[in-house]
Amino acid sequence: MMAGLAGVSKGEVKVLGQTPRNNPELYRRVGVQSEHEAVYSFLTGRQFVELSADLHGVPDKADAIQRAIQSVNLLEAQHRPMGTYSRGMRQRMRLAASLVHDPDVLILDEPLNGTDPRQRIEFNDLMKRLAAAGKTILISSHILEEVETLAGSILLMVTGKLAAAGDYRAIRAKLDERPFKVRIVSSDNRALASGLIGLAAVESVALDIDGSLMVLSRNVAVLQQSIAKLAQEKQVRLLRVDPLDETLESVFTYVVNRS
Repeated sequence: MMAGLAGVSKGEVKVLGQTPRNNPELYRRVGVQSEHEAVYSFLTGRQFVELSADLHGVPDKADAIQRAIQSVNLLEAQHRPMGTYSRGMRQRMRLAASLVHDPDVLILDEPLNGTDPRQRIEFNDLMKRLAAAGKTILISSHILEEVETLAGSILLMVTGKLAAAGDYRAIRAKLDERPFKVRIVSSDNRALASGLIGLAAVESVALDIDGSLMVLSRNVAVLQQSIAKLAQEKQVRLLRVDPLDETLESVFTYVVNRS
């Protein structure tokens, strides 16, 4: 909606004080990199960025193209067809295309997909330089760790709802408050359960229908250490210890229910 690619069903969206839908003048001030790759594999990287420059009516486009490609460290590969690029290289050239018209607002959807650790460091450095130059940058990501080193503010969205907002440290603390569910299978579940109930890291213990133990804890690391020690004391052999709530969906669902 901020990029003008979809209409608003309720409420309103404004970018730089303007409604983005059907607003070509605003489009020239916004750079967009979508999650889904939309590249012409037969075009060279430079031709791809040039196409974006033409669409945005960039004056002195030769210099603008060179600066954009240089900013993503792909000058040496700019004359190669994009079909020969790795996924990380395509991501970076797509970023160059979204920067070529020097936008005031940059909207990036999963920009680090397919990039390696070195490319991520370079991306972070570039984002910090752009922010220091006064650009507004909106990054959409399902990995909190990707953006917590960059963003001054984080919005956590789940199924279209705002689950949490603010400084990433506050959101991280809120996520860490959530209880974790762990399934334990041992040679003597009942003996193990009697000891687990008294552990500080354990909130509850239940015997599942399949005979395994379902343990609720807010500190899995401490729990795992305690389980090993307890099993030794009870002379119980641990067969499986499986955290069940490690998916992002479970994390987000917890935050939504708490909001």
